Amino acid sequence: MGFLKGKDFLKLLDFTPSEIEKLIDIAIDYKLKKQNGIFHDDYKGKNIALIFEKTSTRTRCSFEVAAHDLGMHVTYLDPTGSQIGKKESIADTARVLSSIYDGIEYRGYGQEIVEELAKYSKVPVWNGLTNEFHPTQILADFMTIKEQFGTLKGIKLVYMGDARYNMGNSLMVGCAKMGMEFVACAPKKYFPNKDLIDTCEEIAKQTGAKLSFIESVDEAVKGANVIYTDVWVSMGEADSVWEERIEELTPYRVTTSVMEKADKNAVFMHCLPAFHDLKTVIGKEINKKFGITEMEVTDEVFESERSIVFREAENRMHTIKAVMASTL
Repeated sequence: MGFLKGKDFLKLLDFTPSEIEKLIDIAIDYKLKKQNGIFHDDYKGKNIALIFEKTSTRTRCSFEVAAHDLGMHVTYLDPTGSQIGKKESIADTARVLSSIYDGIEYRGYGQEIVEELAKYSKVPVWNGLTNEFHPTQILADFMTIKEQFGTLKGIKLVYMGDARYNMGNSLMVGCAKMGMEFVACAPKKYFPNKDLIDTCEEIAKQTGAKLSFIESVDEAVKGANVIYTDVWVSMGEADSVWEERIEELTPYRVTTSVMEKADKNAVFMHCLPAFHDLKTVIGKEINKKFGITEMEVTDEVFESERSIVFREAENRMHTIKAVMASTL
């Protein structure tokens, strides 16, 4: 039985620092068991549903492998495989699925959708990503930081680029909760929402965290332990949006020069996928339209020894396993 039995996992704002720390420690334990071939299929007979209104590589694979390792069965519902919000209301979907399954994951659009699913579900609901928050990613990020530095408290994390959406929001919340130093480094228009900043400032007063919002790259990255970025534009957005973001955020690209201005032991992190070369269809299209070969991070940094992005990606699975096991 998990220590958060029956609780939903919708956003980190809903959890205490000690609960977040415990989830990370459980994930580290699961990782050791996996590496040492120790079975941990304690949840045989459980069934979970994965609702993906937005497709994904890491989130889907992480949930499926984590569930299988725990002994559970999985039903994957892709954007065409569910009537959620189309023929069937979110409330009705929640009531139907929670009468069949022991847990429900949702990855898609507005936070209000996953919140409504949870409201009407009789079983735990887990947020695999919404426009506003991405809590399973932050757990994986913080697990990776703890592995790298041995602690979270006092670590300085600089998020470079567009900090207005799920990654900037969630990293700011996570850092506030865990007593870390969070810096959003971007033009002012790309800073997080003021209401969320105010909420995090109140949390920071209790935890000793520090939040800063800085336009100067040189000032922001000084003494940073972690330099973090994400893609600047979501797929499907208009060319005019791409053009604007590329123009305004290129000064915030993570380069070797940026990394050298951070702490000598600083690492680079990215939630992936990253536009760092021309080895993808999208990369080639962007190059053809806008003449750039890399966007938010240079290939040199992405492939460097300072980059821990693939360990970070693996840790999605271990932390998702901890979330499911702790709430079921």
